[in-house]
Amino acid sequence: MAEPAAESVVQVRQHAVQIDHWQDDDLSPPELLFNRELSLLTFTRRVLELARDPKVPLLERLRFLCISCTNLDEFFEVRVASVRQRLQHGANQPGPDGLTPSAALEVIRDAVVEMVQEQYRVMNDELTPELAEQGIHILRRSEWTKRQREWLHDHFRQELMPVLSPLGLDPAHPFPRILNKSLNFAVALEGRDAFGRDSGMALVRAPRSLPRIIRIPENHSRGPDDFVFLSSIIHAFIDELFPGMQAKGCYQFRVTRNSELFVDEEEIEDLARALEGELMERGFAEAVRLEVADNCPEDITRFLASKFGIEDADIYRCDGPVNLNRMSAICDLADRPDLKYPPFQPNTPKSLLSGSNLFHAIRRRDWLLHHPYDSFQPVVDLLRQAVSDPDVLAIKQTLYRTGVDSALVGLLVEAARAGKDVTVIVELRARFDEEANITLATRLQEAGVQVVYGIVGHKTHAKMLLLVRRENDRLVRYVHLGTGNYHQGTAKAYTDWSLLTGDARIGQDVHRIFQQLSGLGRVQKLNKLVQSPFGLHDFLLERIDRETRHALAGKTARVSAKMNSLTEPSIIHALYRASRAGVEVKLVVRGICCLRPGISGLSDNIRVRSILGRFLEHSRIYHFENDGQPETWAASADWMERNLFQRVETCFPIEDADAAERVYHDSIQLAFEDNVQAWELQGDGTYHLMHPVGEEQPRSIQGLLMEQAADD
Repeated sequence: MAEPAAESVVQVRQHAVQIDHWQDDDLSPPELLFNRELSLLTFTRRVLELARDPKVPLLERLRFLCISCTNLDEFFEVRVASVRQRLQHGANQPGPDGLTPSAALEVIRDAVVEMVQEQYRVMNDELTPELAEQGIHILRRSEWTKRQREWLHDHFRQELMPVLSPLGLDPAHPFPRILNKSLNFAVALEGRDAFGRDSGMALVRAPRSLPRIIRIPENHSRGPDDFVFLSSIIHAFIDELFPGMQAKGCYQFRVTRNSELFVDEEEIEDLARALEGELMERGFAEAVRLEVADNCPEDITRFLASKFGIEDADIYRCDGPVNLNRMSAICDLADRPDLKYPPFQPNTPKSLLSGSNLFHAIRRRDWLLHHPYDSFQPVVDLLRQAVSDPDVLAIKQTLYRTGVDSALVGLLVEAARAGKDVTVIVELRARFDEEANITLATRLQEAGVQVVYGIVGHKTHAKMLLLVRRENDRLVRYVHLGTGNYHQGTAKAYTDWSLLTGDARIGQDVHRIFQQLSGLGRVQKLNKLVQSPFGLHDFLLERIDRETRHALAGKTARVSAKMNSLTEPSIIHALYRASRAGVEVKLVVRGICCLRPGISGLSDNIRVRSILGRFLEHSRIYHFENDGQPETWAASADWMERNLFQRVETCFPIEDADAAERVYHDSIQLAFEDNVQAWELQGDGTYHLMHPVGEEQPRSIQGLLMEQAADD
């Protein structure tokens, strides 16, 4: 069995006390739960470790570094903003983990300072030198040759100066509104301005319309892959923006703002219009973090902090560009396939290939697809065939995230224009996709699609497609259910399961849920599906408690599940009770996990692993052994409060025995055999990277499934 590599440990300090053994029957003490925010930071730290992994291609390591920075941005925009809001509203009561918001902000600060230092160390000391060894140079100003400097100076005058608008600060030019995450420069000036006054400070905003990474032409460099930051060019020639004055210092800064949208859905009449108004102000909401260059003088830093209402604890100094995530452009600009993951071609079952009659194929049997190892194209092709099939009368679909240029949206438009009855549930409140979803909703409505925005107070997160077709003088339903979004891009990068079925009872269930979402009536009893917020939480507790009863009776008992996050306290307590009864619990939790595994007398029968690799592990799978009569389910819901109580989610059974065995094998079994990409959570909050032991061969869940797809 694989063991953790002692040198590969990731930890973000948890506040919880060390627990070696638990004897109390009371499972409510807060020390039994990890803090949600710190657990999320630990996930981001594991992503950062991929940037250090020599087994990962070099440009992919750079991409993982950028992903860790993007994750940290979102962490501040959403999680830190949420904690701060609770504190500002006077709600300083401890959370389930025992931390008050004020205490949480303190430990978050310590953890983020360490992480930011590590991000820049990895960039400066590891990735930049290794990229240079491969002929990819990120040139500092001190490294520019005379010929390069001349070209860059010309580039500045022709491409940058026409779009730059420096702002000198005085009573007529007060401190401006600074857009969320925009790159800006504070410039300390010396000399007199054009009107004879002593100069002071000016601000320069980097143009959002220009790329942050500039490639120097090959005839001015050592090769095709010499790059310069846009910020370096502005630094070098900043004086030219202030004729007659001298720039004594130029310092990058970036502010991160609260990006949560608040709309009182009970009081508004038009959700789309209300969200549009909120989106206009999102970029200028309350500041939650200020990033400044590490050489920025203290007086300028404090001046900026005062303008943003930022405390010292919210200031982070950066040993390099304040927007490292922009370096991801290099991964695309550098034409170096040898430094990237090799191309991967997903498998498509022969019966589902383009050109096949998919209605006939699904009528014969259910089809289970594991993306990205199985292609998402059959789902697109099914909708395409429905659009052109005169026997298809109605199409109903949920859309949460689809992408800007979604082929599925185009097909829905085409179907409506062809006279079919098309209803689409568009979730406008999909975080950071609100604007795109408002745009696609407008496009659908203009084509004659009946667009519904879901349920007030509950996001529609379920993934459902329903096709109603006339066959032999009767109406037949065809259904797609999935654990992921209807997004063709993420279907190539996220692991998810899709079920294509003509099962009449599942079709009736999906029909009833669509009726509820559009008509707001009560859902009649469902045949096979389980839905939140109406029953999924109780369903899970009942299944876990059933395994507990089996274990106490000496029967075979096991709970296995895969998800993105596990935070819901009553589910965690049920798993603790199951463990104490002897139930074997195996959990694959990619991101946040508030459960403490491996504690003697409490959770010593629980193991938790997180898989990080080329693909983002995104599927949700629940498996209950049930004394030899196993049940396997796939779902759109994580085991979080929001998914179980505040969202419309679906959970569907995998009834075919072979298909259920495949789901368990691919999602759970292989994850616990992985000794390359698996991190195992310890009772103290640390994650240990697994590695081969002795003669054991390296075994990667994603690598094995890619090989299997290539052989099919």
